[in-house]
Amino acid sequence: MKFIKNLTYLIFFITLISCEKEKSKIEIKQGTWRGEIIAQNNPIPFNFDILKNKNGYKINLINGDETLEIDEVKIIDDSIFFDMHIFDISIKAKINDTILTGLYNKKYAENYILPFKAIYNKKGRFDNVNSNNNFNGTWETTFFSKEGKETPAIGIFKTESDVLKGTFLTKTGDYRFLDGYTKNDTMYLYSFDGNHIYKFKAHKENDSLIKGEYWSGKTGYKTFISKRNENAKLPNANELTFLKDGYEKIEFSFPGLDGNPVTLNDKKYQNKVVIVQILGTWCPNCMDETKFYAEWYRKNKDKGVEIIGLAYEVKPDFEYAKNRVLTMKEKLNVDYDFVIAGTSTTKSASESLPMLNKVISFPTSIIIDKKGKVRRIHTGFSGPATGIYYEEFVDNFNALLHELLQE
Repeated sequence: MKFIKNLTYLIFFITLISCEKEKSKIEIKQGTWRGEIIAQNNPIPFNFDILKNKNGYKINLINGDETLEIDEVKIIDDSIFFDMHIFDISIKAKINDTILTGLYNKKYAENYILPFKAIYNKKGRFDNVNSNNNFNGTWETTFFSKEGKETPAIGIFKTESDVLKGTFLTKTGDYRFLDGYTKNDTMYLYSFDGNHIYKFKAHKENDSLIKGEYWSGKTGYKTFISKRNENAKLPNANELTFLKDGYEKIEFSFPGLDGNPVTLNDKKYQNKVVIVQILGTWCPNCMDETKFYAEWYRKNKDKGVEIIGLAYEVKPDFEYAKNRVLTMKEKLNVDYDFVIAGTSTTKSASESLPMLNKVISFPTSIIIDKKGKVRRIHTGFSGPATGIYYEEFVDNFNALLHELLQE
């Protein structure tokens, strides 16, 4: 009898604890939230939607005209935890009804932690903006680093429904989706795509001159000057990276995701057009290019073409690099091949491909014909945020690939 009595108490106690746990389980409000990350004393606002799915919750991160789906969201006790799409970055925050407070953590970088907060039911990056058209157009731009290094760029801006939208193009890629607002003769532009944390502030000196500042992440800072020029141009992206004298082909042997060596001499790539993509999963411009290639490959892979992604990751550990690539493949629905080629510096990439003059940008694409001859090397990637520049790239790429596939 004593045993039965004790067992009864135990069952009652376990049931009580279970009920208390069920009571204490926190639900997070579904709908739109306005988040904010503080970097260099600058609040970087952004929006995200929290929605329920079969696994609990998912988050749609809104960055200007793009939406990035985050499908791994955990609620533990009174806090929410989620990783930032394909990037090795996380946010954890305490839930207090309509407010979240916590930390943004770029896990692969040492001590890269920034304050994060969010407020429920706040749509748009800002309240009550009423932007003018003072900055609309194309602007020839020069960025200046703290050390005095100059970087040419093109700024393209347009006001739509009181929101200022645009981006900057450089010879190695674009700053992706920016949006913000104008106030009299000052413009403010922001971006947060899970990795990039950007703020631009610029003042219009006159109808043809802008002077501004640019903050990037935890420490990056530059100034810039922009002059109105509807015909602004950058160096030809197909001429910046090239084969050294005496070379017509590239050669490499890197481990595939299964650990076995992959080379262009493998039977799979013989007598086919091959695109060699130099990238890193940490790189948002590479993400844009990979999205483009993934869709293009699905439509064209039966025509005699292959793509090999040469992944240069932030850590030299093979398993870490492989898992980052597998995460990207899954989330972006990529079914072409990848190898682990090195670490995430242009120096590492250049040393691993010594037949090139140098690698100056992630991404860079090498297009090889059916005979193994390099026909084009394209540095950087101007993504969808660049509008007509992206459309021109797509048209030129399709024209070249059509030609090579017909040979």
